Amino acid sequence: MAAGEGKYRLAVDIGGTFTDVVLARGGNRISTKVLTTHDDPGAGFLAGVEKVMASANVTPEKIGLIIHGTTLATNALIERRGAKTALLTTEGHRDALEMAYENRFEQYDVNIDRPTPLVPRYLRIPIRERMNKDGAILRPLDEAYVRSAIKVIKENDIESVAVGFLHAYANPAHELRVEEILKNELPELSVTLASLVCPEIREYERLSTACANAYVRPLMERYLNKLETSLAEREFDCPFLVMTSGGGLTTLDTAAKFPIRLVESGPAGGAILAKTVARECDLDAVVSFDMGGTTAKLCLIDNFEPLTSRTFEVDRVYRFKKGSGLPVRIPVIEMVEIGAGGGSLASVDKLKRIQVGPESAGSEPGPAAYDRGGERPAVTDSDILLGKIVPEYFAGGEFVLNIEKADKAMMRAVGEPLGLTSAVAAFGVSEVVDENMAAAARAHAVEWGKDIRSRSMVAFGGAAPLHAARLGEKLSIDKIIVPTGAGVGSAIGFLLAPIAYEVVRSRHMSLVDFDAAVANAIMAQMHEEASAVVRQGAPDAPLVEMRQAFMRYQGQGHEIAVDLPLKNLSIDDAATIRDEFNTAYERLYGRTIPGVAIEILSWTLTLKTASEESIKAKTESVAIVPAPLPVKVQKFFDPALAQNIDASVFLRDALSPGMVIDGPALITEDQTTTVVTSSYTAEVNSLGYIVMTMKGEA
Repeated sequence: MAAGEGKYRLAVDIGGTFTDVVLARGGNRISTKVLTTHDDPGAGFLAGVEKVMASANVTPEKIGLIIHGTTLATNALIERRGAKTALLTTEGHRDALEMAYENRFEQYDVNIDRPTPLVPRYLRIPIRERMNKDGAILRPLDEAYVRSAIKVIKENDIESVAVGFLHAYANPAHELRVEEILKNELPELSVTLASLVCPEIREYERLSTACANAYVRPLMERYLNKLETSLAEREFDCPFLVMTSGGGLTTLDTAAKFPIRLVESGPAGGAILAKTVARECDLDAVVSFDMGGTTAKLCLIDNFEPLTSRTFEVDRVYRFKKGSGLPVRIPVIEMVEIGAGGGSLASVDKLKRIQVGPESAGSEPGPAAYDRGGERPAVTDSDILLGKIVPEYFAGGEFVLNIEKADKAMMRAVGEPLGLTSAVAAFGVSEVVDENMAAAARAHAVEWGKDIRSRSMVAFGGAAPLHAARLGEKLSIDKIIVPTGAGVGSAIGFLLAPIAYEVVRSRHMSLVDFDAAVANAIMAQMHEEASAVVRQGAPDAPLVEMRQAFMRYQGQGHEIAVDLPLKNLSIDDAATIRDEFNTAYERLYGRTIPGVAIEILSWTLTLKTASEESIKAKTESVAIVPAPLPVKVQKFFDPALAQNIDASVFLRDALSPGMVIDGPALITEDQTTTVVTSSYTAEVNSLGYIVMTMKGEA
């Protein structure tokens, strides 16, 4: 990676509430948080960069690399702020987007709401053409239909077009010809081909992915180009890479062309940090807990690798109900995400139950205590009232909290409707949000056949260290690690990520009739495509390759990923691939199915560089040394004891390896506070990480 030897690297993560910025060189890091500017996210990006560089006295020519992750594409899909988009699809299939899976994701809701397609029916334009499943032309492309579609595009001021034809994953010739015609007639039109964005079987998901990419592409292109220009005007002259949802970095050009791959870029950075911490601490079963201002994300990490998937849902009508959103088929790190962040708003419903989230105060106006116009209490307000936050040290003392407004908002929204004091109301809000996260973690682990109780937790994000101990109590987790820089954990994860790109191809093949020549040809094509992308950001770096096949028993509706040998395949490898499938299937489902044929539906190939920051050190045993005197004592409501107690407050910067702090205590730093409840003892390990161990456990 051409970061420039001895130069600094910048990582910027734009979240729903805060924009996190990390400046790093070697093992040294300086970080900051600024409020996200939703009207112009780039303004917050630049403000954070200028702030952190000023604090380090660093000038632009000393920056060797900039890495960026953003929720802009996700927010555009959820808020329906994308481009006016049309879809050109095979005649007779324009309603595939609305028919979806033809099922009911909420079985007993007679008034069920389905996700509204990004492209309305009158802009889903049928084109006469047809391929069969093998890519053979059944009906040639009728270009008169394309010319007619151009009239509709012009009449409706369409900014972006998705082109998705039946079976184009097997033969994209018709889609490519349509793109050529559109570009000749309308050179400024943004065109997305389903065969490039999602060259896989399953028509609905492929069309949905293509439409989503087309919908956000003009917005993301403008945003990224404007940001690149703004950085150039400020005399930054270095590579600019973007984090993808799959946990790798890609070039600006690729990100602008396929912005749908950015939808979970921030959380992916957090998972990269968590797997690095797991490896450093030699923990082979971990759950990462990332809680920011708007959402909480939990991810299972086994043997130092997070679970991954090729499907993701955006804009769920029933926010946490699988099947109620718009499916996109992209490489993504598998995690559960719920509307539980520091900005999540609290209320009381008609049944006198406390509800928290998914609505968030965000950065504008923010929680009531921010004194920026917020009238409703958020989780951060409850944390303040419970004594989890040390006001004078919040945000390094730069941000003055209005505790009186937090108290009034809590009483008005929760206390008075339920006849509670503000402290008890705040405890109720905190318990509800913690239980919501615990329930999500349990359900996610069960879905994957995992036991959440046997895991350690890695907690990061501005709000996670505040809630990690209570979440650990609920989940019976005996070890919690809060790494250095936890408040900006996802941005730090960006610095640990490799430049990577994954390519997928659908090509059905039964193992009984395994065709090694066809498989090798597919792999060669995918390698060439992936290499072209990765080499833009890493011209000379050695690359690591991973190959997988998505396989199933014949007649099944879903596939599992199976690793493939990194060599030219021969007919003899069919037996090896069969054994790998059976092993993976039994590991996931506990058994195999004898006597049923096995088939491959899709193939994937990933190329990546080695991580920018390799694991330089692992934890070592250190001698116990006395902890410093606390800077103050603060009233804190300890949920394990269910009472207000005096908690000692320590500055994290004053702690050194070997120091042990018995809970209850608060360990505060500029961007977060680690709450050590009476159930835990905290120790600083050799890397400076806070390790909370449940009392009574080794």
